[in-house]
Amino acid sequence: MGAWTTMVAAAASMGALVLTTPVGAAEITLLSSTAMRESLEDLVPAFEKASGHKVTITFKSGVDVTAALRAGDQADLAVSTDVALDELLKEGKIVAGSRVDFARPRVGVAVRQGAPKPDIITADGVRKTLLAAKSIGYSKGPSGIHLEGVMKRLGILDQVKPKLIQPALGVRVGAMVARGEAEIGVQQINELLPIPGIDFVGPLPNELQPVLVYSLAVPATAKDRSAAAALAKYLTSEAALPVFKKLGLDPG
Repeated sequence: MGAWTTMVAAAASMGALVLTTPVGAAEITLLSSTAMRESLEDLVPAFEKASGHKVTITFKSGVDVTAALRAGDQADLAVSTDVALDELLKEGKIVAGSRVDFARPRVGVAVRQGAPKPDIITADGVRKTLLAAKSIGYSKGPSGIHLEGVMKRLGILDQVKPKLIQPALGVRVGAMVARGEAEIGVQQINELLPIPGIDFVGPLPNELQPVLVYSLAVPATAKDRSAAAALAKYLTSEAALPVFKKLGLDPG
């Protein structure tokens, strides 16, 4: 059993002890992809109150999280996709055995508030919707890469390309839709739901959904791995489930 597994197991065995103020409260630095902003902003204060630890969160686009860790920025815990963290592990930027999967987002569609909702129940409905839309907002992150693959699979990528609009890294697609800059927006559901001024249409059909996984891992620059293990345990506990459900995330 590795050191990280031992620490997480210890946190699990203590159970309620994670929910009581420790003798030595720690200051934890958390570096996270903006994709998990709302879930972490909801869960971290509850962890702080229960544990007595203080967590400082820095949100960056997934690309910038990777760049920061490659540059040796200090963080006790990092949140990004499993693929990104595995690449960093190969480079020695992540502690071996520390990655824990904690959230699986789905991708959905939104329109401006009050606008007609298109049919996206089937793959053919998605195809027709994308072809009919005057403009389509999509992310530069994992959901955007996935959408390009979906359009290619549906045989419409070349036809739709002139209508595609991408915001800057870390900027939510829903904000573009709310401002009328894109007729429809496609992004992870947890990134669409919090945006005011849009109506959520629904998820893409199952056959067009990506296999996206967001994970926690300890960077090589971590100063307090024990406190990081406690935070990781909390974020993967049953206490997190209602928050994930509210934001359209599947746990694990």
